[in-house]
Amino acid sequence: MLSASLVLVFAVLTAGSIGSASTVQEEVVVTVDSTNLRFSPESVTITEGDTVRFFWNGQLLAHNAVSYDGLFDSGDAARDVDYSFKFEIGTNGTYEYLCEPHEEFGMIGTVVVNPLTVVEEEPPDDTGEVGSTPSVGIMGAATMLFAAAKKSRRSGST
Repeated sequence: MLSASLVLVFAVLTAGSIGSASTVQEEVVVTVDSTNLRFSPESVTITEGDTVRFFWNGQLLAHNAVSYDGLFDSGDAARDVDYSFKFEIGTNGTYEYLCEPHEEFGMIGTVVVNPLTVVEEEPPDDTGEVGSTPSVGIMGAATMLFAAAKKSRRSGST
């Protein structure tokens, strides 16, 4: 019974002691403005892992969104488009794209993709402060509890 209690105490003490990576993925929507010859917004800035959604419905003219380097292509120009492209890890950089039928009218846009920065979250220690290695203190405490219980068990059985 004592060893089962110690295992439970150990599990509770060590739960969540390792930092976890936190990332939030976003979707940015690019549409066609009221002139029907410009993307709106013309330039967006995102982070790796985010998605750009090209969305327009019932436009007077047919449009598409094609990157100059061929990374993404919404397909043939259409009056109704709902196309999404996720910029995966490793795609940071600047991407220019165009509407093929209206490039000569200046219908171009830019996606700036910043590198993903992963922030490790650390849980607070017993004092409520975030420590650099909270798992070491917890592991040490769990080991001491285990050793004390084992010693108590030996001295109690003699």
